Amino acid sequence: MTNFLKKTFARLIKDEKGVTLVEYGIALLVAVGVGTAVMGALSTSVQTKVNQATSALGGNPPTTN
Repeated sequence: MTNFLKKTFARLIKDEKGVTLVEYGIALLVAVGVGTAVMGALSTSVQTKVNQATSALGGNPPTTN
């Protein structure tokens, strides 16, 4: 059994296709994290501007839940 595992791991170390897949996975996770942070910051900014515009027009700003 250990001989099989050694051969399998040796083959995986030589195979670089898996490495590329892992790199794409990490890049995707970073992109999602950055996108989430940017969208969070933008949503706060947009909400502030909508409230300001609503107040300037004499209405009541929308409430958040």
